[in-house]
Amino acid sequence: MKRLMLSALTAAAFAVPAAALDLDTMSPTERAAFRAEVRAYLLENPEVIMEAVAVLEQRDAMAQAAADADMIKASQNALFADGFSWTGGNPDGDITLVEFMDYRCGYCRRAAPEVHDLLTQDGNIKLIIKEFPILGEQSETSARFAIATQQIAGEDAYKDVHDALIAFSGDVNETTLRRMSDSLGFDTDAILDHMESDEVSQVIAANHALGQQLGISGTPSFVMADRMLRGYLPLDAMQNLAEEIRTQ
Repeated sequence: MKRLMLSALTAAAFAVPAAALDLDTMSPTERAAFRAEVRAYLLENPEVIMEAVAVLEQRDAMAQAAADADMIKASQNALFADGFSWTGGNPDGDITLVEFMDYRCGYCRRAAPEVHDLLTQDGNIKLIIKEFPILGEQSETSARFAIATQQIAGEDAYKDVHDALIAFSGDVNETTLRRMSDSLGFDTDAILDHMESDEVSQVIAANHALGQQLGISGTPSFVMADRMLRGYLPLDAMQNLAEEIRTQ
């Protein structure tokens, strides 16, 4: 009977605010007995710990989501209307998806067909691409080539180069880029000459500054409406999130 009463007391202690249980008012004997019973209770009911961890993780996730929404709101012009990032999908879509990507990133390559299928199957999502080279010299070179193509040859040319670069698995250098540009029928010399221009550098610097402001340190990273998605997300998860955003 005594042990049953102590178990009930322990369970009640987990259910009330910490301020309602003052260990300082207990005698040393009572405090030792209480601590021993808490330990015994947790050993007999370890699922309580997992339940507590789950609640804590949920609270942390909610707090992170709220912080992300605040950061996105503060950066919405740079995210959604910077005036230089390539846009695709439905320009009048009810949801905007922003992707921070690096051409040398394996998960970015894995995400590319998923994003394509999302845009095609949904039909009401606008896509914005942020060139975000972070994986070394070839990442930087690839991004500069894509941005230079956009600035010299236009939006459609950028999309062609973007698709070619995301699928390209060889070394990125002047020879391979020249071959790629020539095969697409672009003014290769003009694009290559423009790659180190201030105009291209400014785009990359702006995207890196935005990524730092949003706490983005890896690719791919996405912003869907007011949600931050760090890392690769499969098609069904993106579809579910879009549906959730529309019904919130």
